Amino acid sequence: MKAEFFIANRLAFSKDKTFTKTIIRIAIVAIALSITVMILTNAMISGFKKEIHSKMFGFWGHIHITDSGITKSFDAKPISKNDPFVDEIKKVKSVSYQIEKKNFFGQTIPDEYDVYKTLGGVDKVQSFIFMPGLLEKGKEFQTIVFKGIDNDFDWKGMERFLIAGHQVQKELGKDDIVVSKYLANKLDIKVNQSVIVSFIENKNKIRRKLKVVGIYNTGLEEFDRRFIFGNADKLRPILNWDADQVAGFEIFVDNIDDNQIINDYIYSEILPSQFYSETIQQKHPSIFEWLKLQDINETIILQLMNVVAIINMMTVLLILILERTKMIGTLKAVGATNWFVQKIFIFNAGFIIFFGILIGNVVGLLLAFLQKKFKFIKLDEANYYLDTAPINIEWSSIFFINILAFCVVLTFLLIPTFFINKIKPVQALRFD
Repeated sequence: MKAEFFIANRLAFSKDKTFTKTIIRIAIVAIALSITVMILTNAMISGFKKEIHSKMFGFWGHIHITDSGITKSFDAKPISKNDPFVDEIKKVKSVSYQIEKKNFFGQTIPDEYDVYKTLGGVDKVQSFIFMPGLLEKGKEFQTIVFKGIDNDFDWKGMERFLIAGHQVQKELGKDDIVVSKYLANKLDIKVNQSVIVSFIENKNKIRRKLKVVGIYNTGLEEFDRRFIFGNADKLRPILNWDADQVAGFEIFVDNIDDNQIINDYIYSEILPSQFYSETIQQKHPSIFEWLKLQDINETIILQLMNVVAIINMMTVLLILILERTKMIGTLKAVGATNWFVQKIFIFNAGFIIFFGILIGNVVGLLLAFLQKKFKFIKLDEANYYLDTAPINIEWSSIFFINILAFCVVLTFLLIPTFFINKIKPVQALRFD
């Protein structure tokens, strides 16, 4: 064992009851609190993004295909489910794509590309028809968008949102609908009750009596307040469409990281010119831009916690150096170099940081697991789209936080150790 490490070890684990021991304990607690906050921040923000992504993609799919002439008012144009491009999309298992090569200085090399393949392809394709209308119960009514679905709709993706009514196994009955919790509360609708849904087509009001078989809740209020689910066959006679005609398709991909690449491939290589495809990120950019802001919040919190840990440890290290001035003078008097003495205090600080990080990890992960199990931290669902703070532990991120905190704090601790260079052995041995 090196001498400086041995001395640092004796200083750190000395059983002497001194003022410095109290300061060291406070430093360990401060480091532990910083790490705890960083771990919980990372776990919550990661969980938050994962849950919102899951809700968005579960409700909408990853890619939408519609006629390029469709308007924002849901003025749908029919597409045949038997069009050859639908089968071509279903057969996409992976997509090759190119990225411009870069040299060592980060500059692109003209006409030079690296070829990559997506991690997956298209998982499933399901059709839909949108039509605006009115949901009526008694004298109360609410404007809605009726989402007509066929037997290719995968209800497994919606199961997590269903909070009342039977679990739909394959398809809705022709007169069945599923409404949101928001609409159910607004109009006092219960499962198995009948309601009236009205549509306007060619300036004629068409009313249909339908039965509520389920109630869903995504927490995404801008969708919950508008959309109800029903059988697409209820809309086709109103629109005067054939049995195989729909307004568009929702595409689910195997890996969300491939979303944009697969969308570009479908649009440029498969779709006829009269059709248009876009990712859900493009369709609802405000929500995804808002999610990106959470990364900025996480970065700010991590940086603040690192600054707190650095200031705390620099203060503690200065106190340690001042208390051990006579020891420093003695070591210098017997020939120790400044760097030798500096390493003693750096090792000593390393012990403090290590134990602080260890305790912070135990506390942070314990609180994260407790929140994941008992959900005691509640949120306003209207503002955050979730009713409890979600937790998603990414072990690679936890490892990175620990390594970054240890290395950054320890590096900054070199600054106070330079104070040792100014200590003269003669003055230090007379120091009391």
